[in-house]
Amino acid sequence: MTHPGTKDLHPRNRHGGRYDFPALIRSCPGLEAFVVANPAGDDTINFADPEAVKMLNRALLVRHYGITHWDIPAGYLCPAIPGRAECLHRLADLLAEDNENEVPRGRRVKILEIGVGANCVFPIIGAAEYGWKFVGSDIDPLSVRWAQELAAGNPSVKKNIECRLQAKPANFFKGVVNAGEKFALTLCNPPFHASKEAAKEGTMRKLRNLEGKQPAEATLNFGGSDGELWCDGGEFAFVTRMIRESAEMPEASAWFTTMVSKRENLLGIRKALKVARACESRTIEISLGQKQSRIVAWSFQARERRRSAFTADRPVAGRK
Repeated sequence: MTHPGTKDLHPRNRHGGRYDFPALIRSCPGLEAFVVANPAGDDTINFADPEAVKMLNRALLVRHYGITHWDIPAGYLCPAIPGRAECLHRLADLLAEDNENEVPRGRRVKILEIGVGANCVFPIIGAAEYGWKFVGSDIDPLSVRWAQELAAGNPSVKKNIECRLQAKPANFFKGVVNAGEKFALTLCNPPFHASKEAAKEGTMRKLRNLEGKQPAEATLNFGGSDGELWCDGGEFAFVTRMIRESAEMPEASAWFTTMVSKRENLLGIRKALKVARACESRTIEISLGQKQSRIVAWSFQARERRRSAFTADRPVAGRK
């Protein structure tokens, strides 16, 4: 495998086409030890090797975003950079719809990520690409500490990233969003398995697809910690709980959004949005090679009110 597939990537996504391994190695010399030739003779890495994937991510972040300090603890989620960038560009377009079709940029655009993880990739790319200010929350103290240290270690983005511990794992916004605090958008990549056993089988299946053989037990930490991969009820229960809580704090964010990996969950999610009385919702399809995903977005505010999220000093009008 040389690339996850990019023919349908957003025009602003820096990761279209094949990976330029010579350029990536110049940016991050440590990558060279992991580069091998595929059967066609092209440069690639072993995508079933967590260390190789981590080094590729590090090289991509250095070359394309100027991020010189990035790492993750053993066993924590190592997300694909092109896919995370794709989500952010699609969300930027969503914000642009409320800003006269111009992507709002700079620290006046405040974004909340639910479940920032130790990797801190969404805030890092969003701060580097658009200058947005991020608050990243997580229920895992190690993830919060690690993500904050990653931000602090990169002068170009450190002023734009703050990480907060969610002390009550059942909550999403309560206890994280301060009184009177308002965000232009919240985002989340929820755990999509319903149990630890399902997450384990999902990891095994992923490794079988990559390696073409039964993987060793020792490689099962590839792809994320328990809290990143599964929760009771899986993706559907997680997202519907988030929707219910967002309805209790409708002024906290102009847009609430979440990734949804399983298409079969969409019908129930749309019903939950109707019950929550969201005034607007939409589904944004994303294609990453053979993988299909989507973002579900909803708002409790009319467009006129959402526009105020991009104006630094303008008084907020009454809710429409």
